[in-house]
Amino acid sequence: MNTLESRNTLRRSFRNARNLLSRQQQQKASQAILDQTKQFLPPAVKRVALYLANDGEPDLSLLIKHCWQHGMATSLPVLHPVTKKHLLMLDYTAHTKMQTNRFGIAEPALDCQAIRLLSEHDVVFMPLVGFDKKGNRLGMGGGFYDRTLSKVAEQKNRPRLIGIAHDCQQADSLPIQPWDVPLDAIITPTLIIQT
Repeated sequence: MNTLESRNTLRRSFRNARNLLSRQQQQKASQAILDQTKQFLPPAVKRVALYLANDGEPDLSLLIKHCWQHGMATSLPVLHPVTKKHLLMLDYTAHTKMQTNRFGIAEPALDCQAIRLLSEHDVVFMPLVGFDKKGNRLGMGGGFYDRTLSKVAEQKNRPRLIGIAHDCQQADSLPIQPWDVPLDAIITPTLIIQT
């Protein structure tokens, strides 16, 4: 089995595992992840990028509310309308007009005034399909986050990149590709892996 086939097999396995979690397990995971992420959100944090859960991903709605309650601005990813397989980060508030993208995921309606540069963020929380104990991330396979974050390491004031997952998404090791963007940490309901 080549690397691509291996990665796709792992994706199917991890996606199936997280989709088998009950509603109660998902709710418990959401609360645990909120508790785990608080240490990455000191008072100096001003803006955080997050995501809206899809396909069994951990739900960050409690974390989003926590950010709002503590005066942190939040952003959500939006499919870039021009640059294929890239993301934009747009402001997200309780009053943001939303739309559904081509993958069936809710995202803010495109508004040029609401676009925020990656360098404006202190932390970027992102979903992942699988991870290993070394902190490697396996995404959905489209490369959206990898392309969007490919230059972040070169930024002077770069955000911390933190992957969010369920415990059932851990592998002993993952086949890594040169374009995979390394994370600063991975958080699950029971683990924090810092790289």
